[in-house]
Amino acid sequence: MSVIVASAQYPISQHVDLAGWQRHIENWVADAAASGAGLLLFPEYGAMELVSILSLDIQQDIFLQVAAMDGFVESFCQIFADLARQYNVVIVAPSLPVIDDGKHHNRVFVFSNKGLIGYQDKFFMTRFENEEWGIQSAPKVLTVFEAAWGKFGIQICYDIEFGLGSQLLCSAGASLILVPSCTETIRGATRVHVGARARALENQAYTTVSQTVGNATWSPAVDINYGYAAYYSTPDKGLPEEGIIAAEIPQKEGWLVQELDFSKIDEVRQDGHVLNFNDQQRITVEMRSEQVHVLHVTI
Repeated sequence: MSVIVASAQYPISQHVDLAGWQRHIENWVADAAASGAGLLLFPEYGAMELVSILSLDIQQDIFLQVAAMDGFVESFCQIFADLARQYNVVIVAPSLPVIDDGKHHNRVFVFSNKGLIGYQDKFFMTRFENEEWGIQSAPKVLTVFEAAWGKFGIQICYDIEFGLGSQLLCSAGASLILVPSCTETIRGATRVHVGARARALENQAYTTVSQTVGNATWSPAVDINYGYAAYYSTPDKGLPEEGIIAAEIPQKEGWLVQELDFSKIDEVRQDGHVLNFNDQQRITVEMRSEQVHVLHVTI
């Protein structure tokens, strides 16, 4: 089985009102659907552009923005659910801060033609999120999303720099790890892409990165953005020699579209030149805190 994926190099742009933002998002979804994509990946914190329709005092205060963004969740989810149904695609929406049980989390919602089907929260906080913004590590729950064409999980930006989440997702059946990301510098983007390549190697899986691009000087939270979209695999038979399937020019706005054939992942896991995936299953990981729970959601 295979699926055509569209990964966004997404600019944080200003909007006049919610209706204007909705038209903007629909144009992006329509463009991806027109390319034949069945799975659309937006970047981490891409939804922060919604702050631009709020008052100037909220635009300039990163703490007020969290409560304001949480107030958008219902309409945000309805808009993406409608678009997923209209264009018959799976949408991994741009992440946004939410307030859950009094805590601030960075959340990625996932939609299909069934509507909202689930979400993934970020585990590992960057220093900016933790020390300056007050975004908190979420409960240790991972979600495997199951579609007719295959299973995927999500590791948000900094999460992909650690091996455990991807290992657990792939052990639970995922062949694709999606990496929505927001970074300021070449170094930051590089860490995410190096992490994505490492996770593809360790798990003999596909990884796909989507990042924010360009500057949004009006926003103190996501003012500077550097990134690019890319697709990676393990460098094994039937797959690219260097494990790089496709990578876009950094800072260019738009979609990077690629078809991913999951039969190639099945083949290398069963009879690759090396057996990273099987051999990694022999590693016993001792959790120092609560156990990580893996949920399964059918798209």
